Amino acid sequence: MERRVNRQTAQARTSGGTFLSGGGEMGELMRAHQWADTPLGILDRWPQSLCTAVSILLNSKYPMFIGWGPELLFFYNDAYRPILGATKHPVALGRPMQEIWSEIWDIVGPLADRAVKDGEPTWSDDLVLMMNRYGFIEETYFTFSYSPIRDETGGVGGMFCACTETTGTVIGDRRLRNLHDLAISAADATSVTDAKQRCIAVIETNPVDTPFALFYRLQANGKMLLTGAANAEQGQAIAPETLEVSNNIWPFSRVMRGQTVVVNDLSVRFDDVPLSSWADPVETALLLPVTDLGQVETNAIYILGINPRRPLDDDYHSYLQLVANNVATAVSNANAFEQEHQRAQALAELDRAKTDFFSNVSHEFRTPLTLMLGPIEETLRHTTLTGRERDALDIAFRNGLRLLRLVNSLLDFSRVEAGRIQARYEATDLAAVTTELANNFHSACDSAGLQLDIVCPALPEPVYVDPDMWEKIVLNLVSNAFKFTFEGTISVAVSAVDGHAELTVRDTGTGISASELPHIFERFHRVPDAVGRTHEGSGIGLALIQELVHLHGGSVAVTSTEGKGSTFTVRLPFGIDHLPADRIGSEPSRSSTGNNVSAYVEEALRWLPEDIGKAANDVAPPPASPDGARRPRILLADDNADMRQYVRRLLADHYDVEAVEDGQAALEAARASPPDLVLSDVMMPRLDGFGLLRALRADPDLRHIPVIHLSARAGENAQVEGLEADADD
Repeated sequence: MERRVNRQTAQARTSGGTFLSGGGEMGELMRAHQWADTPLGILDRWPQSLCTAVSILLNSKYPMFIGWGPELLFFYNDAYRPILGATKHPVALGRPMQEIWSEIWDIVGPLADRAVKDGEPTWSDDLVLMMNRYGFIEETYFTFSYSPIRDETGGVGGMFCACTETTGTVIGDRRLRNLHDLAISAADATSVTDAKQRCIAVIETNPVDTPFALFYRLQANGKMLLTGAANAEQGQAIAPETLEVSNNIWPFSRVMRGQTVVVNDLSVRFDDVPLSSWADPVETALLLPVTDLGQVETNAIYILGINPRRPLDDDYHSYLQLVANNVATAVSNANAFEQEHQRAQALAELDRAKTDFFSNVSHEFRTPLTLMLGPIEETLRHTTLTGRERDALDIAFRNGLRLLRLVNSLLDFSRVEAGRIQARYEATDLAAVTTELANNFHSACDSAGLQLDIVCPALPEPVYVDPDMWEKIVLNLVSNAFKFTFEGTISVAVSAVDGHAELTVRDTGTGISASELPHIFERFHRVPDAVGRTHEGSGIGLALIQELVHLHGGSVAVTSTEGKGSTFTVRLPFGIDHLPADRIGSEPSRSSTGNNVSAYVEEALRWLPEDIGKAANDVAPPPASPDGARRPRILLADDNADMRQYVRRLLADHYDVEAVEDGQAALEAARASPPDLVLSDVMMPRLDGFGLLRALRADPDLRHIPVIHLSARAGENAQVEGLEADADD
């Protein structure tokens, strides 16, 4: 046989077949082919146009084929051999094109007819063709053209095709897009369930490469739970909701040991095998072990279906592994976010509980403080006391004021943190107000041997501030400067700098170390071993200042040299563009919790030695009512007996006061004998202050009586709530 082939090859070279010279393997096959048994006949009878076309074909490195004659007999070169695959090469040589490509003839046949019968060239770009090249129908993509070949008669003798297989490019781009979408789909997922659902939605957009996907996770009871499925319904035979690791349906035991397992007999194992995009049953699945971030043991298994029209080669395997990795990463990130969110919720709930606690206990704190401070102050004003008695009461009074200020500072800070405090910004002569506030410390500074310099020239324009908040800012800063300055000067200055009003409080005190400066405005932070007039303090003063300054759209900064002093600088922008428009007004909205100048000054004086720290706080008693004048009648409702007695005693010199223990008793007393004024607490048993107010306003005989809510609920929200409920004040 070999001798016969050699003889035929020699004959082709000598009897007009020189155009078949070269061409590699296909040149050898063409020279050895029995062309006499085909419609073309022996080589000497071939038309020159065919000989020329075949010569070009054989000597090209580009994939090409020729279809010649009515049957389009097939010629191809070495570069085209991989396109034919194992099932078509070399039998395709010299056979009719329709016979070779029978599985795709419905697509390429009409294109060939256009080239041969109509003489029109065609062009196809990334055309999908389902070819049988390796014993199965394969998804492939090609870019090619069919061009007519003119013969010696001027007609079309055949067609020429130059082609490029783009299967790898098309499928690679498709998979890359899918992986990209998968990577970003769950970037902002807020829960594991949300992340898994987003990943599943992306996987379902590419059913060609992932016909189905099942996601199983190991549970605490040792069972595998189906946590998600793409292109498959949970509960089907192929997708049980729960499975033992040692089940007979899926080889989970092997995968849990870290092995990647391929299952090739899905239609044998299950009756409900999902179909591919080409309507073929999916026969193969890849089982991948998944380990959570930071873990070493496999705790999840992902099952990914395989496209039956693509081989599970290295590229396909890598793609599926990346799909699994992306899903696992999304789930891990979402799990971390979920845990962090839960921690944040717990902290937020704790913060809300803290704020609610401060708000709720304010009534309990302020009531006993009022009952202590009021009688003490009254006694100090109106009673002749011995020196020891007065000193004792002075101590009690000063510490009561300090306790009240600390309670109010905590309440203010908790309200700021919770966003429950709102400023009312007013056009303010900041220089004048600051001067007035700082001047209150002259006596304390004089007593301590310090110089207080106040340099606050008029600013070019008013500054919009909440007066109560600005008072807290200035008093806290000056008080702090006094606390940590033993000799030298405290300077308070206001100036205009670069479109801002700038408050500077400078001292020659003990200063702050460089390591502590970054933490100085943190809440509850106290500088360890700080040298001051006292070690007392809550650690929230500077933090409160920072929050209040931020509410004004400003900034606060500190510079300090240990042993030489500190400088605190507050900058507030001029104008109103940086402020909420609905919070700007001409009428002040006081939300003070009771902080005032005297509390700060009294506390500052208490830091001084006893022989120089005493301060008087005498206030003249109110004038008595003229003899014989009608005494108005006040109805007082409060559930605290001490508070009832205290308020009644305060008012008894000028009014007839009837005190009752709750709103229901007050309503009954008012109906029995209408008063001139009702003073009512808000929080009371049986009928609270708002219930009493509604009942009075609903009674035609009592609706005209003015009602004042007298309560420790002194915040702005409480004031608004009371006024909206139709209280007079």
